[in-house]
Formats: sequence, C-alpha cells, structure tokens
Amino acid sequence: MMRQYELVERVQRYKPDANEALLNKAYVYAMQKHGLQKRASGDPYISHPLEVAAILTDMHLDESTIAVALLHDTIEDTTATRAEIDELFGEDIGRLVEGLTKLKRLDLVTKKAKQAENLRKLLLAISDDVRVLLVKLADRLHNMRTLDHMAADKRARISEETMDIYAPLAGRMGMQDMREELEDLSFRHINPEAYETVTKRLAELSGRNEGIVTKIEDELRELLVAQGLKDATVKGRQKKPYSVFRKMQSKSLSFEQLSDVYGFRVFVSELPDCYRALGIVHTRWRVVPGRFKDYISTPKQNDYRSLHTTIVGPSRQRIELQIRTRRMHEIAEFGIAAHALYKDGVSSEGELLSKESNAYSWLRRTIEQLAEGDNPEEFLEHTKLELFQDQVFCFTPKGKLIALPRGATPIDFAYAVHTDIGDTTVGAKINGRIMPLVTRLSNGDEVEVIRSGVQVPPAAWEEIVVTGKARAAIRRATRMAIRKQYSGLGHRILERTFERAGKTFSKDGLKPALFRLGHKDVEDAIAAVGRGELSSLDVVRAVFPDYKDERTTVKPSADQGWFNMQSAQGMMFKLPGMPHTPEQSAAASVQDGSGPDPLPIRGLSGNLPVQFAPAGAVPGDRIVGIMEKGKGITIYPIQASALQRFDDQPESWIDVRWDIDEANKSRFLARVFFNTINEPGTLATVAQAVANLDINIRTLKMGSSRAADFSEIEMEVEVWDVRQLNQLLTQVKDLDVVSSVRRIYD
Repeated sequence: MMRQYELVERVQRYKPDANEALLNKAYVYAMQKHGLQKRASGDPYISHPLEVAAILTDMHLDESTIAVALLHDTIEDTTATRAEIDELFGEDIGRLVEGLTKLKRLDLVTKKAKQAENLRKLLLAISDDVRVLLVKLADRLHNMRTLDHMAADKRARISEETMDIYAPLAGRMGMQDMREELEDLSFRHINPEAYETVTKRLAELSGRNEGIVTKIEDELRELLVAQGLKDATVKGRQKKPYSVFRKMQSKSLSFEQLSDVYGFRVFVSELPDCYRALGIVHTRWRVVPGRFKDYISTPKQNDYRSLHTTIVGPSRQRIELQIRTRRMHEIAEFGIAAHALYKDGVSSEGELLSKESNAYSWLRRTIEQLAEGDNPEEFLEHTKLELFQDQVFCFTPKGKLIALPRGATPIDFAYAVHTDIGDTTVGAKINGRIMPLVTRLSNGDEVEVIRSGVQVPPAAWEEIVVTGKARAAIRRATRMAIRKQYSGLGHRILERTFERAGKTFSKDGLKPALFRLGHKDVEDAIAAVGRGELSSLDVVRAVFPDYKDERTTVKPSADQGWFNMQSAQGMMFKLPGMPHTPEQSAAASVQDGSGPDPLPIRGLSGNLPVQFAPAGAVPGDRIVGIMEKGKGITIYPIQASALQRFDDQPESWIDVRWDIDEANKSRFLARVFFNTINEPGTLATVAQAVANLDINIRTLKMGSSRAADFSEIEMEVEVWDVRQLNQLLTQVKDLDVVSSVRRIYD
C-alpha cells in the first residue's frame, strides 16, 4: 500500500509548489475515518482511495482533486459529514465529495430499467464540475483492476456496465489510455474464453517477432533524425486484446489475417514537424491507399489531434503510424484531464488553451438534451449512440466543419447544423449533386440542405438517422404535430360546447382553471379534449363553476330511435338498445335550431385527427363521430351496428357533418357484398360493370356460397359519393350473373 510521503512526492514531481499540508490532512482524515474497514480482497479499505489518488497523479491533476480522491468514500462509508469536510477542507472540496457520494448511491449496477435514469443523474452530476467525472473514472478503473475478488455474477454485471457506459465515456472525454484499459479489463470478465485465446495468440506473436519492434523503432528514428528532425522519437506497441478482438469481429477476420497488430507513434516538438515527418515517411516507404487521416486539421470531438497513416515499411510489413506533437500526445492520453481548465500554461504550439474543451462541450450539449424532456429510455439510447459511433467529417457550403457518426445521412447533418433546419429539410445536395436523404455521408462531403417552410419531419425518418440529436428532434416534432392535430380538434369542440352553453370560449379564460383540469398548459388541456381524455363539459364547469347543465330534448316519435340532444357537450345521443335503420337515422338530423352546426368533416385530407370505420363512409351518408381516447374521431355511417358498443358512452358521440371541397374532391371507401352465379366470366362481368361507373376496386375477396351454384364476392370500392355507390348497387343487381347485392356497414 502506498505511503503518505509517496503520494505527496508523486504530486510534487509535476507540481513542486503543491499544497503539501492539504494532501497530508486529507490522507490522515481518510485513514482515521476508514479505520479498520476492509475491502473484499481483505486489504485495508484506505488502500482504495489511495490507489484512486495515484491514478489521478498519473494525469498530473491538482492537489484539490487528489484530496477529493482520498476523501471520496468518507461521507458514504464512514461517520464523516458534508459539514465536517466543508469546515476542514473548504466548500469546493466538500461539494465534489458530496457529488461523488450521490453517484456512489446510484451506482449503475442495477436492473436495465433503472440504468437510463441513473445515467441521466450521472451526467447531470458531472456537468457541474468535470473533476467529479475524473475521480469517478479513476474510482471505476481501480475497482476493475481488483474485480477478481467479487462474485462471478457481479463481475459480469460490473464489466458489462463498464464496457457500456464508462469506457466509451472515458473515450469521449479524450482519455484513450483509460478507455483501452477499461475495455480490456471488462473484456476479460465478459468473454473470458475469447480474452484468453486472443491474449495467448498475441503472446505467441510477440515471441516470434521479438526484436522487430525495436528494429522498426530504430530505423524510423534514424530516418527522421537524418532528415533534420533531431528531437523526433518513435515508440512501438502491440495492440490490446480487446482492440484486436473488436477488429476481428467487425471485419470478419481471423487472427492470421490481421496485418496491423503493431502500431508506432512518432513524437515531434512543433506542429509543422508532424507534416514534415509524414512527408519523409511517405517518401521512403509506400503508403497503403485509403488509410491516411488528418486529425490535426480536423480534430475529433474529444480534442484528439494526430496524423494517421499506414505504410508498407521495413521487412515488408504493414505498419500503422500516428504522428503528433508531445503536447498532442498528452491530450490524447489524458484527454480533458490535460486541459487548461485545471492546468495553467501555454501549449508547445504557442496557442493558449481555451477554458472549455470540445469534449466538455459535448457533455454540455448532452445535458441540454436532458432539459428537452426526452424520457430516460430515449435518452439512454441517444447517449449510447453518441458514445459509440466513429466519425465522419463533412462541410457546409460555407466551409463549416460538421462531425457526425459514421453512417450518418443528410438528415443527421441538417439536425447537427440546427434543429429548425432538420425539421424543414426536404432534400440535399452532396458535392453539388441532388442525392436521396438516405445517402450515407463520407469524409469530406460538402452537404447543402434543401428546405421547405411547410415541411414536418416524417416519423419514418427516425429509422433512417443515426444521431441521438436527430432522433430526439424527430420524435419531438412528431409529438408536436400530433398534439397540434388534437389541439385543433379540441379547440373546435370547445368552441361549440361553450356556444351551446351560452358562453364564449377563449384560451385566456381557460388559464385560471388549468389546476382544476389537472393540466399545466392551455394547449395540453385543449389537446386532451381532442384526444377524448377530457370532457368539454368538464372544461365548461371548470371555467364557470356556477354553470348548470340544462338540456333540451326533441322527443322522438314511437318509431324513431335517434334524436339530437342539445347540451353543453353538443353530442348526438342514441337511446340504448334501439335498432339502426335508415328510416330511424333520419331523426338524427332533427335539431331545435339553437347552437352551432355539427363539426364539419372533410375526410382524411383535413388537419384533424379523423379516421373512418373499417367499412368506410361516403359523402351523402348520415354519419356520426365517435371520440375514443388517443384516437381522435372515428366516422361511422349511422347504420353501422358497431355503434351499439358505444350505447353506454354518450359522452363519446360527436355531431358531425360532411364538408366536401368540390374543387379537390377525393374518393371514399365502401364495402359491397355480391352473391353471384358460379360460372366462368362472372367476376369479369361484375368488375367491368364497376369500371364502367368510374369506380376503383381497392381489394377483392371471393369465396364459395353454401349453395354450390353460387359464389360470394366482397369488394372494397372507392367512390365519389353515396349517389355513385347507389348507382353501382342498382346496375350490378340487374346483371344476369348477380343474384343479390348489398352494402356492408361493418
């Protein structure tokens, strides 16, 4: 176990003026509080915070963060309190320790149903101060290093969570070395057989190639020094087992087919030297086409900068090269921990580091998505998409760089630029050519978005896009479009209900009654009426508490089952149990002359959430609307026996009428049943009669009749109105091959 003086010395190596007293006080306090506590391994518990602090010293973090690492378990696992830590170490350290305590309490090793909400809390906690994340990652790394002492099922759960969340999160923060180690440690427990196999093969390869890495290092270094880069250094390394396994899986390769198990890094002092080194290497050895990437001119979103190339180098072997400055390498290793947010100074390239890195900017953008109201499961899905995807770099026509996940489409590009641009996208030009919106973008593509002010993003786009931002925006726009439809319907229902009650409806008048209706927003309440979740009569009572519901009834004659009951709701009611016949339906038109007209229905071309019953309805039919929760209005012909299901739901009946736009007429569906003679040519004769009347056949189904000499035909036809439908019934009935014909209402 590390000693107190050893920890202080580690910090003083990179920060000679470090506050030694703070470190000593934190060490002694943690030692006293944890006392005789033991870990699962049997080691003193204090060894864990000490090792977490040691990991952070490798990142050269300040003494305050090291002190937080020493104290991070005290509030959770000992008698320490936030107030006590504030008094001894200051409020800043106390706040960070408390933040880590909350994270420990909601540790993500839970059922998947809870993981989404816990991830939200994790990111919200670390958004206030990224040092919370750095300590949390170091804490997780040490726990993974000592995972062997846990039960097998818990090892698997913790490893899966680390692979799923923490490793990619470390990568997004630019901490590549930590990501690789977390992945490797998780891989060992998630798939131990594969880990053992790959590790064994790598050991055998290393034994066979002993000396080759050193030889290539020397040859590359000598070449660069001879060409004037005297301070250039070269370091080779073998890839990690999980990195090798992932490449074998993604490329469907065997171990023998891998040609780049070894990678080499070239370090230089100044940025221009990176390109000089690249030119020297490419002049000497042949480059492998398509394997060059410039992450210096276009850095990754986690601030990673480097040149990547693959050459056929010494000994005719493929060699992967990464060329970077030493400052770039520091950021590549430690990511946000190497940032000026916690370290003063100027980079070796002479540019002042900004106060906020791209990696932390990504984290803040993710937090902003939380505020937009996505449910936890959607947020988890979107965040994982952002964590795992590799990137492509595209440009706007004005040259702005847009980084996107690999496989992104022009729709993703549009949403990456701005949500409003994504919502109004109708097309795209890629490199000057109009291309489908499903086109996968490639590195260097210039994308021009074509927009329309009346566009609403189709819900189907959700299956096309790959970015979390695009999916969230499309879902949000779809929800808003549906809400707008229901809100429009609700508004019209409320206007009629208020008018029947002798009142005037206004949105402002509805605001004081919202708390009584159980809604926070006026539009939500109106949409709830449109969805059938809230009665319009209840809205009247909420706005006018002294209103009394007085109904006037037109009493039907003995043979009439239908009548209009003029009430505040403005509904059409039916006496329960009465038959549905055309004669009786005539009474449905009886009105007392008071109140507004029935709700106009223009078919499916309007902007109301209206649908027709399966058997359809056509202009000229007497119709009734049934309001069902979440479905809007379903239109039935008055003769439909299905209406009997709603006999005991008078509040669901809506008085409706046809409102056909003669300039833009459309066809409507109806179902017809034919009993025909079973002989050759019958179907052709019936179909020709239908076609002669300019009627379209949508579907057709034939079956045998109980009588062997007859067949049954059921058609779905599309007609302009009930007159054309009646003409069909009359003319087809006169055909010699037709025994009987009737319309189907259900």
